Amino acid sequence: MQTPSIHASDTAHLLAAAKPSKLLDQVKRCILDKHYSLRTEEAYVYWIRWYIHYHGLRHPMDMGATEVAAFLSHLTNERNVSVSTHKQALCALLFLYKQVLQTDFPWLQDIYRPNRPARLPTVLTEWEVAAVLEEMKGVHALMFRLLYGTGMRMMERMTLRIKNVDLGRREIMIREAKGRKDRVTMLPLALVAPLREQITRLGCFTMQTGPDPVPV
Repeated sequence: MQTPSIHASDTAHLLAAAKPSKLLDQVKRCILDKHYSLRTEEAYVYWIRWYIHYHGLRHPMDMGATEVAAFLSHLTNERNVSVSTHKQALCALLFLYKQVLQTDFPWLQDIYRPNRPARLPTVLTEWEVAAVLEEMKGVHALMFRLLYGTGMRMMERMTLRIKNVDLGRREIMIREAKGRKDRVTMLPLALVAPLREQITRLGCFTMQTGPDPVPV
């Protein structure tokens, strides 16, 4: 079989496209070494990849304050991102230069950092929460009640395993939570029966259940 010929221009394009991938591998390894959360890894890789592609696949070491400012300005003025999104993108770029590339250029301290105006949070009343829960049915209702009743984060609920739920003790062991730390949260009594029913329905009743919990 004849091997297809590769022109010099094609080779240059392939090498340029490979640079971000290798750099992103370094980013992921650095994030893993520092025990950052999966969501942080996804966000940082997303912004760093966009930053590199925005400037035509140039290596970050070949860029500086002008390119960083141009990218952040693009996000603010053309993409209309929020202040929190702008700060997240900036944090990703600072992590890239300081932690991954291990550079500490003076201009990194001079980059504009927007401040979000202080706002009072909107908190639902007990009646409003009950009304929302009443409209939810089935598995989605159980998922939402777990979030509301245990204080779990969304990603913690998504990665929850049956073996980490103890219905007898009314405890949930959350593995590798924020900061890669384990923690225990209490399971409300009202969720014991529906959670037991859901597990039984899936045919996965292999956890320690113990006696039925006593109301406290």
